[in-house]
Amino acid sequence: MPTDALTKEELQKMADPTLGGTIGETMAQPEVDRFSVDDEKFIKFHGIYQQDDRDLRKTGKTYIMMIRARITGGIVSAEQYLALDDLATRHANDTLRITSRQTFQWHGVMKSGLGPLMKGLNEALISTIAACGDVNRNVLAPSTPSTSPLADLVQADALRVSDALLPQTKAYHEIWVNGGPLKLTPDQKLAFEDPLYRRNYLPRKFKIAFAIPPLNDTDIFANCLGFAAIADPANPARLLGYNVLCGGGLGMSHGNEATFPRAADVLGFIPADRVVETAKAVMIAFRDHGDRTNRKHARLKYVLAEKGPAWFRAEVEERAGFKLEPARAAVFTKQGDRFGWHRQSDGRWFLGMYVETGRIKDTPERRLKTALRSVVAEFRPEVRLTTSQNLILAGIPEEQREAINRRLAEHGVPVDRQVAAVRLNSMACVAMPTCGLALAESERVFPQLLDRLEALFTELALGDEDIVVRMTGCPNGCARPYMAEIGLVGRAPGKYNLHLGGVFAATRINRVYREGVKFDDIIAELRPLLARWKQERLPGERFGEFVDRAVPPPEVPPAKSAA
Repeated sequence: MPTDALTKEELQKMADPTLGGTIGETMAQPEVDRFSVDDEKFIKFHGIYQQDDRDLRKTGKTYIMMIRARITGGIVSAEQYLALDDLATRHANDTLRITSRQTFQWHGVMKSGLGPLMKGLNEALISTIAACGDVNRNVLAPSTPSTSPLADLVQADALRVSDALLPQTKAYHEIWVNGGPLKLTPDQKLAFEDPLYRRNYLPRKFKIAFAIPPLNDTDIFANCLGFAAIADPANPARLLGYNVLCGGGLGMSHGNEATFPRAADVLGFIPADRVVETAKAVMIAFRDHGDRTNRKHARLKYVLAEKGPAWFRAEVEERAGFKLEPARAAVFTKQGDRFGWHRQSDGRWFLGMYVETGRIKDTPERRLKTALRSVVAEFRPEVRLTTSQNLILAGIPEEQREAINRRLAEHGVPVDRQVAAVRLNSMACVAMPTCGLALAESERVFPQLLDRLEALFTELALGDEDIVVRMTGCPNGCARPYMAEIGLVGRAPGKYNLHLGGVFAATRINRVYREGVKFDDIIAELRPLLARWKQERLPGERFGEFVDRAVPPPEVPPAKSAA
């Protein structure tokens, strides 16, 4: 392929395959408040995004950083959590943001605070390498301790895969641990080649998730690569292996029909001891066949969509050196987290906690950040993050439960009925004011939308029903709205595309119901559909299933509110 057909990002990676750029040199200049345009691309591979507060643009840009950790399976120790909380207070905006990929983000970090925050993360044995960029990103795994007797085995395999797919450049360690630029000449930088990613890494980001049927708590079908654990029918605690899923992905662009969300295909089955080899083979096949001329067309899902799963399976088998077996029987029936107190398989307890939009912060009514810091500091539970942006305190002895309940209550944090059911499976991306891609609000308006939806449920006497509701500020879909029963995707300031018809198991893509709906008109669009659902649904039929069965796709004129 001629190099003039490659994207700017591809040429940039090839020009400095160490991914070091001039990051170290810029960090040594305290008078400089931002990274160069080229280094903005490189720092993503280090888990850092350069942003600005869009609310303040009229008075000029003030550059801030967002830092994303790499936390496989979302598990941190009590000591690590306290360190991460402290870094948020000292160097960020005093909040911790749980992401939809089971990790933490820090927002509002000035360049002057970036070095100390990164140093603090490394001292806590937390890395940010490859949390962003054209590489394999944070690997998802089931986080609930009592989900299955396979949970610990699957978590260990997720960690093995994550470690095996890390880039090998020394730039990260030199810049963020040793505190200086990468000590290589330009020729030495140019000569570096990663043993797995080679010199130009992947065409775009690559995402992996593990899940244990029947619980799809990691949205496995939305990932480039998924491993669905298969237990021995005669011994549910024995892991036979995994069904391999490929080609899921949710990002798209408004008005570009060549871009679309897609659910993964099941390619076959592998024994558990071949999970790392298979992950490498799938990623290398993507490396070799992904589109490097158009970043909007560069995800693995388009390779599967255009070449077909049978073709891609052959490519994976060639690189792996073995054949995939026929897929084993496995059915996903549900998604979601468990809230409140539950007993673990080892006899101890875990506490599932709802975190609105994933933002751990203090408000006058609910001082969640302070409460968690107090509980973790005294009782030392393990902290687990979920892909639905919630949090679990795990490994708690029976005798500590009441004391933890009291401590949380003192800070306005309920344990038993934490929120209405309609909120429990809700999720929103960050969007305004820090995300440069956002077209509309998400996190800041989502609580208001949930308030209105809860009031609508009361109006329609729907009781404590549960619906999966997700919102994003742009079509990239970070909160996975295309898998939701109700998905809202930002189209313009104050306007959203309304997607309906996802299933509770999150195994298929929903569909556009209305385009360009004003925020204040969302409830009006949903009211007649929810009223019909109450009157016409089949026994046990969820809202998404009802829409898919009984509500025909509209001719899609846009909603009147979009005029």
